[in-house]
Amino acid sequence: MSSGRTVASAAEMFLCCWLGLVALIPTTLSTNPGVKVRLTEKGIEYGRQLGMAVIQQKLRSIKIPDFSGTEEVSPIGKVQYSLSNMHIVNVGLPKSSVDLVPGTGVTLSIGDAFISLNGNWRVKYLRIIKDSGSFDLNVNGLSIATTISIKSDETGRPAVSTASCSATVGSAKVKFHGGASWLYNLFTTFIDKALRNALQKQICPLVADAVSDLNPQLKTLNVLAKVDKYAEIEYSMVSSPTVLKSSIDLSLKGEFYNIGKHQEPPFSPAAFNLPPQNSNMLYIGMSAFTVNSAAFVYNNAGVLSLSVTDDMIPKSSPIRLNTKTFGAFIPQIAKQFPGLMMKLLVKTVKIPTLTFEPNNATVQATTTVTAFAIQTNSTLSPLFVLNLEASVSARMFVSEMKLAAAVTLNKMDLTLAKSYVGDFQVGPLENVFQGVLKWVVIPTVNVQLAKGYPLPTIGKMKLVNTQLNVLKDYILIGTDVQFS
Repeated sequence: MSSGRTVASAAEMFLCCWLGLVALIPTTLSTNPGVKVRLTEKGIEYGRQLGMAVIQQKLRSIKIPDFSGTEEVSPIGKVQYSLSNMHIVNVGLPKSSVDLVPGTGVTLSIGDAFISLNGNWRVKYLRIIKDSGSFDLNVNGLSIATTISIKSDETGRPAVSTASCSATVGSAKVKFHGGASWLYNLFTTFIDKALRNALQKQICPLVADAVSDLNPQLKTLNVLAKVDKYAEIEYSMVSSPTVLKSSIDLSLKGEFYNIGKHQEPPFSPAAFNLPPQNSNMLYIGMSAFTVNSAAFVYNNAGVLSLSVTDDMIPKSSPIRLNTKTFGAFIPQIAKQFPGLMMKLLVKTVKIPTLTFEPNNATVQATTTVTAFAIQTNSTLSPLFVLNLEASVSARMFVSEMKLAAAVTLNKMDLTLAKSYVGDFQVGPLENVFQGVLKWVVIPTVNVQLAKGYPLPTIGKMKLVNTQLNVLKDYILIGTDVQFS
């Protein structure tokens, strides 16, 4: 693949993403978003730079048909001429700008552009004299102004088109190779305007093609991102994009659902506003609602439980999951079930709740821990049930194109819910269960959290210079993007 085509492909992909971000499925819902996305002037400028590669590639494909004619040229008289094999050798787009029209859309302006081409010429005059050669033509002062319209197609995906376009061609300078000086008079008087008109007619259609070529890529957009076999996350729009003077703001649903079952949680997203930051190309604000909707989904799926057995406890630990260890704290267990291994079932009884405060993300979890003795025939004999309230701190981070996390234990409280071996004090068991949480439960949870879940992105972009800050009720991800 040539480097020019690679650049053009990357540019097309960025424009696809850039325009797609503007158009992500507007809906009629009137609810607060779970996620907000802001494309800043820096991001728009990056899109302009790459977008020029797409348009430049298109303009290089201009085809000028052969044309001929007969004109009266003093002092020679009637001259028959023809121009053939004309092709573009260079296109320059030195000046361009993208402007946001608040509440409307995007305008693209290109100025001081130039096109260089060459071709062959042939003339016949005084009935018998023929001459031929080649020529180089430089067309300067080319300007293009276009407005891009963005809407949703019938499948709920973004579609882009050129709403308006105008192009003007300024001066043209020709250099003939071979032939006499009077050829310049012929060019200036007759051929100049014809060539510039031929060029001008093709520019806007090619710009429109450059925009339309994004639609097949936009059709690959999937606003319902699969997380795993239990969950998917929806990033459809809850309102139309807000085009401001220096940014484009998007309000996305940002809600987890069980795959194939879109059940709303018993809570709603709270309103939040992105801070006025612009040092990165893109900002993603993700509310606590989004993460809590994930907890709701996994709780519904019945996967927020964990069986803990002795082989999961570090070999170096003096605490073993057997009736001998627990019998030291609860003598009845050692008497009724001597010499048996044990099993713990940790299961949530409420939806875990995450809260965001400045520089602090905390999860509150309410679980039960049921202890069993494992009989020699593998049947389970219940021993007791504890209520366990745990508070953990969550460290959020971006891993490639996903938001991931890791948790650490803050504190826990134990109370006895039910005993099958008589009353006992749970206080002596606190160190045991802190060890179980730190050695088994939390590491298991962190393995899952490290897998992350997809961020709201379009196309194959790479996030660079990414920072994540925890603010009141939401986290803010600031990032630049790159395309290979």
